[in-house]
Amino acid sequence: MDEHVLLQQASELFTLQGRLIELPARGRAVFVGDTHGDYEASQTVIERYLDSETVLVFVGDYVDRGPHSLENILFLLEQKLKHPENIFLLQGNHEGWKYAEFSPADFWQSLSEERRARFAETLAQLPLAASTPNGVLATHAALPDVQSLTEIDRIEFGDENWRALTWGDWQEVPGYYLGDRGSRPQYGEAYFREIMRRLEKRVLIRGHQPHAPRYLFGARCVTIFTSSAYPLPRTVALLALDQPIAKADQLSMELL
Repeated sequence: MDEHVLLQQASELFTLQGRLIELPARGRAVFVGDTHGDYEASQTVIERYLDSETVLVFVGDYVDRGPHSLENILFLLEQKLKHPENIFLLQGNHEGWKYAEFSPADFWQSLSEERRARFAETLAQLPLAASTPNGVLATHAALPDVQSLTEIDRIEFGDENWRALTWGDWQEVPGYYLGDRGSRPQYGEAYFREIMRRLEKRVLIRGHQPHAPRYLFGARCVTIFTSSAYPLPRTVALLALDQPIAKADQLSMELL
């Protein structure tokens, strides 16, 4: 498919589906961490896990750091259009070029000004969170300071809640908002527990923070990565959507 047409159709689909994705109460979900230019990882996930009973949720950061960013993002957008109800691509900070420049940005810097603008506009439409009926929430980074899940659908690109969702780091220390570290807002355990209480969720699945422990806050938060750009095992998390879950260490973890 022509790149311009692909980006336009993807933008329209993302706008239609909204900022908050509500997953079904049947089948299974496979959560995929940052892929960061690891085209082979994305291909393997699709080939191994995609079927009529499975929803794939990629938690963001498809470009930069890895060697095949363009191939990776084009492949994932094509697959999204082919399987609109079985593949969901959440927005990470590396999809936020429209908001502000950042580094490393080898993908964005490799594009002409015109192509950069088109990609930036499309990727700014990506959803921000995915919710399951059995108590799991997936985001790229941290959590927004909202009162209910429905407010996520009204978050504006570039606002403080968007920054929390795409740039936020967790620290396993007491406290609420801990200030910014560079461009990355920092949040403590009190913030995590309060927002999860408001949203009536038990487990958070996210990526973004490669130096974080896999499990945080009494194993209620799990951080996964699915890219060879990091010296970490390429991991996905599997969840039965019709089964109760209380902690993240109940998820099935598989290596690619």
